[in-house]
Formats: sequence, structure tokens, C-alpha cells
Amino acid sequence: MIHLLLAVIYLSFISLGLPDSLLGSAWPVMHADLSVPTSWAGAISIIISMGTVVSSLQSDRLTKRLGTGRVTAISVGMTAAALFGFSVSGSFWALCLWAVPYGLGAGSVDAALNNYVALHYASRHMSWLHCMWGLGAAIGPYIMGLALSTGAGWHMGYRYISLLQIALTAILAVSLPLWRVHKGAGGGEGQDAPPLTLSQVFRIPGAKEVMVTFFCYCALEQTAILWGSSYLHLHKGIPAETAAGYAGMFFLGITAGRALSGFLTMKLSDSRMIRLGQCVIALGALILLLPLHEYAALAGLVLVGLGCAPIYPCVIHSTPDHFGADKSQAVIGVQMASAYVGTCLMPPLFGLISDCISPALFPLYLLVILAVMAAAHEALLRRAGG
Repeated sequence: MIHLLLAVIYLSFISLGLPDSLLGSAWPVMHADLSVPTSWAGAISIIISMGTVVSSLQSDRLTKRLGTGRVTAISVGMTAAALFGFSVSGSFWALCLWAVPYGLGAGSVDAALNNYVALHYASRHMSWLHCMWGLGAAIGPYIMGLALSTGAGWHMGYRYISLLQIALTAILAVSLPLWRVHKGAGGGEGQDAPPLTLSQVFRIPGAKEVMVTFFCYCALEQTAILWGSSYLHLHKGIPAETAAGYAGMFFLGITAGRALSGFLTMKLSDSRMIRLGQCVIALGALILLLPLHEYAALAGLVLVGLGCAPIYPCVIHSTPDHFGADKSQAVIGVQMASAYVGTCLMPPLFGLISDCISPALFPLYLLVILAVMAAAHEALLRRAGG
């Protein structure tokens, strides 16, 4: 039963990634159909992110009341409904309305699943599960591209993904008894303990440090995703179509890196894996900074992706060790919220820096965020142990 449950969790992580890249891949067509400016995609993205922050902060309360299995099934069901809503929407404001359950569903399931795996499975599974997220994030745009290329349109692209999510919701509903395989899990770890308030979480030694670590990591990752191609084109002089393909190599680096990290965690602790990732990111950013051939820039971007690979899963997996199993769900919920705040604030900030000063500052921007992340992580290890 443990292996069957693990298979369900792997499938759930693929489903988490499926919707993540849909808006970006479909928006060039969507904004024309809806007769709205290109920039309005940011409004939908912000609504989704705000919903995710809210549900992440409530994950401790929800999981202790309902259990991980029910939270996962309900959240995936909400996401499926929101995606179906996108598929029948004919206006920008309808998309904004459906973005609310979209974000609320995404945050709680992300925090609940990550905590469950951190508590009950080895670090290698956390890395491989996040590799499955990357697989889902790659499949989503492929399905959308297939819908667009066959003339079905973006509505049907969202419809196809919503149907997959509906099928997964049914699987999760049937699998609810499996979540009781771990003692005290019934889906909800520590159900007898009252949920922690935000002020209580902030007072836990190391909580602020892990929040800064996660804020910086997700800020760095999303900045690299959003601006890597523009940096290669605007500063390195690489043709736009070539730069777009090169930027995709970042995803290859992070996905392949997480597959490799799963094996490395059998020999290295979570903290060593995080430090290793930070060193690889630094090397990649330095290569991007140097006036080298375009292939060196490509190698630098791949290295940044490889370096990012172990950090997210290993920070999550080490949370119960640092803060205790009774507090891990609350801390992971706050971590997720700080992560989404980082993704909302820091990539647009670099956009302003690029416009006002120069896109050449991209590697330096990554290095500054990396330095703050590394300092926060070392402070976390001193305060919380590890």
C-alpha cells in the first residue's frame, strides 16, 4: 500500500505542474482573442499568486482538520473546476474570476503534499517528485500547443488539462484510504495539536531565516525563467529565436538535475545538497557574466538550472528535521507563501532595472539574490540545527 500511495503522490506532482505554464504558452493567442493588452496577463498571474499565498498560509489549519488526502483531492478538484472555467470564458474578467479558485487550489495542495512527503519519505523521493513536477510543466504547454496547432484553440487546451485534473481528482478520491498507511497521517499529521498562528510560526527559531531562503530561491528561479532569454538576446546578441530555445535549456537543467539529485541525496545530506546547488548556481552566473562565446552563455544557463535543482526539494525535506514534525506543516505553508511573494516581486523588479539601467545586470542580480539566500540558509542551520 505504501508503494501504491507513493505512485498516487508522483501522479499528483505531475498534475501540479500541468497548469503552471499554460497561461504563458497560450497568452499570445488569448490576449488577441480577448482584445486586451499583452501586459494584462500579469493581472491574472497576480490573482493566482495571491490565492496561492492565502491558501498556503491556511494549509496547517486545513490539513489538521481534513487530512492530507482530502486536502489534496479537494484542491485538485478546485483547480480542475478553475481550468474548466478558463475553457468556457469569453472575457478577461471571467478569467480573473476563475483565477481565484485556481490559486486557492494550488497553494494548499502544494504545501500539504510537500509536508507529507517530507515527513514520510526519503529525500530522494522529494527530488524525484519535483522532477515529476517539471515533467508536468513541460507536458502542459505541449498539450496547449497541440490544441492551438490543430485549430481547436486555447479554450480546448484548457479543457484538455481540466479533464486530466478531473480524472486525477477521481483517482485521489478513490485512494483516500491509502493515506492512512502512515501512523497519524489519516491524511492529517498531528490532528490533535491546534494549528499554529502566524505570530507563533514567526517566533519559532529559524522560521524567518527559512522564509528568506525560500523567498530568494523562488525569486532567483523565476527571474532566470522570465529574463534568461531576454538577457541572451539583448546583451549577448544571440538571435531572438535562438535565445528562446536556449532559455528552454534552463528547464532541462533543473529537471535533469532533480533526477540526478535523487541519487546524490543517498550520499549527501540536505544541507550539503543545498550548498552544492548554490555553488553550481554561482558558477553558472559567473559564466554568464564573462564575455565568452554564446555556447558558454548556454552552458551558464544550464548550470544555473542544475544548481537550482536540489535546493527547493531539499529545503522542504529538511523542514521536519529543523522544526519538528508537529510544526512542519505550518512552517512549510509559510515557506510556500514567502516563495510566491518572491516570484511576484523580484522578476518584475529586474524588469525595471533592465529598462532603467541595462539587461547586462542579469547575472549580477542573480548573484545578489544567491548571496542573500546562502546567508539566510547558513543562519537557519545555526539557529535550527543541521
